[in-house]
Amino acid sequence: MGRDVPAMVFSREDRRRYRDKVRRCLDVFAQMLREARFEFDQPKAGLEIELNLVDDRGDPAMKNAEVLAAIAEPDWATELGQFNVEINVMPESLEGDGPVRLEKVVRDRLNHAEGRAHTVGGHLVMVGILPTLRESDVHEGTLSANPRYKLLNEQIFEARGEDLHLSIDGEETLDTYADSITPEAACTSLQLHLQVSPAAFAAHWNAAQAIAGAQVAVAANSPFLFGRQLWQETRIPLFEQATDTRPVELKTQGVRPRVWFGERWITSVFDLFEENARYFPALLPICEDADPREELARGVTPALDELTLHNGTVYRWNRPVYAVVGDIPHLRVENRVLPAGPSVADAAANAAFYYGLMRMLPHAERPVWTRMSFAAAGDNLHAAARHGLEARLYWPGLGEVAAAELILRRLLPLAYEGLDLWGVNPEHRDRLLGIIEQRCVTGRTGASWQIDTVKELGDIDRHEALRRMTLRYIEHMHTNEPVHTWPSP
Repeated sequence: MGRDVPAMVFSREDRRRYRDKVRRCLDVFAQMLREARFEFDQPKAGLEIELNLVDDRGDPAMKNAEVLAAIAEPDWATELGQFNVEINVMPESLEGDGPVRLEKVVRDRLNHAEGRAHTVGGHLVMVGILPTLRESDVHEGTLSANPRYKLLNEQIFEARGEDLHLSIDGEETLDTYADSITPEAACTSLQLHLQVSPAAFAAHWNAAQAIAGAQVAVAANSPFLFGRQLWQETRIPLFEQATDTRPVELKTQGVRPRVWFGERWITSVFDLFEENARYFPALLPICEDADPREELARGVTPALDELTLHNGTVYRWNRPVYAVVGDIPHLRVENRVLPAGPSVADAAANAAFYYGLMRMLPHAERPVWTRMSFAAAGDNLHAAARHGLEARLYWPGLGEVAAAELILRRLLPLAYEGLDLWGVNPEHRDRLLGIIEQRCVTGRTGASWQIDTVKELGDIDRHEALRRMTLRYIEHMHTNEPVHTWPSP
């Protein structure tokens, strides 16, 4: 939900008008899909990275306004918490040295931003959840200043009617309540975009859902929250709970959560937008003046503002994106399961693994989603988030196997072949997918490095151990060496 919105109060009439406008947008979207009015000749890949801000001690720094003013670049933006920022990287072709170009752009921009942040007493950290974050750091007063965050916070709590309950049972247990959505700001991710045609969208979305568990298992980087060791990728259950608009009674009734894996394989991108409108009431019922039917009739490509705004408040792990660039509409799959970090090289490897698989699985003669249940894909995601590379995941033809074995035996060979079909330089292909392979062989992910480092620091105050570990993490992050090579203390 990156769009700016003003502070306002919504009436019942606002909500009725918005629902009608979303339905009108859906009708227009269906017509556009039938008439094939989309750009898709040149598939492109892009990404977003959410980052944390810390001070010299590794503790959260509530300075995103000052840091962004110091960076002064249009591709940087606020995120939910004052200790968050986000960078958006323009899409690139993957051919040739495309992955290296993408990696270099990210490294150069992060290095520049780090230098600018340092001038106002801040430092950037790529990590799924900042280990030094305390419960006292996440409250309404630490929301970013942009009015959209305050408005979103108000609407979620109006829908809930009570405080958020955060309950995560892992190696240790977290059971607490929050009076704002700011705990969501603890979740910082790497979001991968892939532009696809309307006809191919369903196959790509289904494939992305099928591999979500494997992605999380090999990239886990969020083991600590509020001083407790929880899941290998605690970001998954935290995000699901921190934006939940349902009180207990609605959960019991089976009302769907706004952070949603989904419940079925799809046959069209329309399925996802239609589900959003059918299942989820509006959080931000803001109507624009434009009539999408009239615009389409005049030959103008409609922005479908209400539909896209509503889509931005349903937090699917693989989200459909409709956008218009230069009066030409396109569709993207936005992959949201990955944590940020640990290094840019690791992020580039995670991207290469995903894009390689997405070149193969959607085009298989017997697609994977025709041979496994949708529930199995969802179970894989949560097993991977809890156990990382030690998770046991289901895959057709293998049954239930260790995540590392699934990746090494079945998925990595597909990713190699997929990057070949993308036209990626073999040298770059081998370097990036070699990082994924070595994580599986060594068992070392960002999450396991964090846990091992805290354990080896010994019997000291937990926050002090997390602070020291975070400073070492930052030091290694800046070398851009992949995490499987990072030394323990």
